Amino acid sequence: MSKLVKQMQMDALKQTFQDVRDMVLLKLHGVSATTENAMRLQLQEKDIRLFRVKNSLAATVFKEIGLDGVVDHLAGPVTVAWGSSSIADLSKQLDKWITQEKGIEPSVAVVDGAVISFNEAKKFPTREEAIARVVMLALSPARRLVGLIRGPASRVVGQIRSIGEGASEDQQAA
Repeated sequence: MSKLVKQMQMDALKQTFQDVRDMVLLKLHGVSATTENAMRLQLQEKDIRLFRVKNSLAATVFKEIGLDGVVDHLAGPVTVAWGSSSIADLSKQLDKWITQEKGIEPSVAVVDGAVISFNEAKKFPTREEAIARVVMLALSPARRLVGLIRGPASRVVGQIRSIGEGASEDQQAA
């Protein structure tokens, strides 16, 4: 391959992966073209992309864009999966295919440039779950405060009610 063609491929890779910080590296062994195409089409509906890379070119590009940890895992035919709203969504969608097809093997996941195992990536919260947790944490002090205010207030109301009922019984007896 000529230097010009290699440079054009590296430029295309750099443009593709410049803003990608979350990805999963996969090894597809013995997966039929029909199955791989079906997988690509189904994942594309969920905004997930698959791209088979040439390891030497990808290593150079990943080093240039600051993904040095990924370079150690570029061995053999590697397919990069990226997209979706979070690494958890990406991992869970890929896991469906991994359990269906024996030839698909996850290598590692990359979260914000840091390399982690694929199983750890599946345990991450989705974007919606993370937002729900933040909202719950933000509302938690307000709930406690309302509970602290309601507790003594309900006791006072109960005491006033019992005094009122006692006074009405005294009036009926007289």
